[in-house]
Amino acid sequence: MTTVKVLLADDHILVRAGLRALLERERDFEIVGEADDGREAIRLVKELNPHVVLMDISMPGLNGLEAVERIRIDFPDVLVIILSASSDEEFVTQALRSGASGYLIKGGSPSELHVAIKAVMKGETYLSPVVSKQVIRDYLGRVTHRSDLYDLLTQRQREILQLIGEGHSSKEIASILKLSAKTVDRHRAELMDRLDVHDVAGLTRFAIKNKLVTLG
Repeated sequence: MTTVKVLLADDHILVRAGLRALLERERDFEIVGEADDGREAIRLVKELNPHVVLMDISMPGLNGLEAVERIRIDFPDVLVIILSASSDEEFVTQALRSGASGYLIKGGSPSELHVAIKAVMKGETYLSPVVSKQVIRDYLGRVTHRSDLYDLLTQRQREILQLIGEGHSSKEIASILKLSAKTVDRHRAELMDRLDVHDVAGLTRFAIKNKLVTLG
């Protein structure tokens, strides 16, 4: 098995030390770096190219949820597992919406850490057992619903969604498609309403998920 490169992101030194000690017991894992806030985590992801980031949900400067959104957009091959002391449904849902591959409760057993990393490396979504089954059902329902919604988009909406995903502004999209900027803005507003997303970052994630954007 290929050694899994792991980046630790937590603002508590003792927590990072504990995570490092647990993972370094096995040859399957290599700790490539440590960050104490979200911005440093993003910088180190770019610099160190880890396979997995263990990301604390609450950090100063830039929290874990914001950081995972940026990582999943800019570095889609990097997997992020959110670490939290809370099993609150809202936190779990927000983490999954942000693009996390897993949600790990800090009070779990040490062996769960290894299980979670190996699970996400196989393409699975890992949630700590204490997370309610209803959260999992709701999440899976939203994933299916959003994928189905793609089939309901018009050809023009898909064109605009792809260009948004590629980072083009409304003015640039208008020039490419020979439309007015006002028309492009209207299409963008309709996309947000239909897909139930509320910002350009959400549209970009949807475009990436549905393979409208070629990365790398």
